[in-house]
Amino acid sequence: MRSAELSAAERLVIALDIESDTEALGIVAELKDSVALFKVGLQLFTAYGPDIVRRITGMGGRVFLDLKYHDIPNTVAKASAEAVKLGVSIFNVHSLGGLDMMKAAAESAKETAEKLNLPLPTVLAVTILTSMDEKSMRKELKITRSLQREVAHLARLAQRAGMHGVVASPQEIKALRRAVRGEFVLLTPGVRPAWADKDDQKRVMTPGEAVKAGVDYIVVGRPVLNASDRKAAVEKILEEMNSQKIEERRRTTDDRQKN
Repeated sequence: MRSAELSAAERLVIALDIESDTEALGIVAELKDSVALFKVGLQLFTAYGPDIVRRITGMGGRVFLDLKYHDIPNTVAKASAEAVKLGVSIFNVHSLGGLDMMKAAAESAKETAEKLNLPLPTVLAVTILTSMDEKSMRKELKITRSLQREVAHLARLAQRAGMHGVVASPQEIKALRRAVRGEFVLLTPGVRPAWADKDDQKRVMTPGEAVKAGVDYIVVGRPVLNASDRKAAVEKILEEMNSQKIEERRRTTDDRQKN
C-alpha cells in the first residue's frame, strides 16, 4: 500500500519504551484494534530480545524495530537479514554509518525477503536525533552546515543507498519533501499533542502539524503511555490527524474549483 493511502490508524506508531514485557504486551492488547504499529526500541529489545517481537506479532500487532543499526557493512547486513526473518514491518539503520553500510542493509533485506518468500520490511535511515538541536550538533558533532541542510544531505544519501525513507524531526519534513523526489517514506518521532509535555524532545510538532507537513508515520510514546485512559488519548490523536486530512482535501477541492 502506498503511504499516501494509509489511514490515520495505520500511520500512528505507539512507542513501547517501557521496562516490563507484561506491561508492553498489555498495551498491545489494549490498543491493537486502534493502531497498527508498535515500536520496539533498545530498552525493551535489550531486556527481552527477539522474543518480544514474536509475541507482539503473534498478538496481531505490527512492529517497528527501532535499533538504529550502526556498524561495519557486513555486520549491519547480517542484522538486517535477521530483522526480515523476525517479521518486523519497519526497521532502521543510522545514516551516519555511511553509504556502503546503508547499501548493505537495503540489499541484504531485499535478498533475504526474496530468498525466503517473506514480506520486505520498510527500511529507514535515521538522520539527526530529535533530542539534538543545531547548537548541540555543531558543538558536539562538529557538523558545520545547518541542521536542515545536514538532514537533507543524509536523506539524499539514504535514497542513493536504496533506503525506503528516513527518520527525521517533524520540523524537517517540508524541507525533505523538497530535497528528495519520488516515493520516499518519512517517519517522525518528536510528535507531541498540544496537551502533552515536550519531555526531552527539542524539535517537536503536534500530530496535525506533522500530517500537514507531509509525514507518513508518526511515533508517539509518553503522551499515550502515561495517559490515564490510553485508548482515549489515541483517539484524540487520530481525530487530530484525520481533521488535518479532511482540511487538506477541502483546500485541494477549493483550489481546483478556483482553477
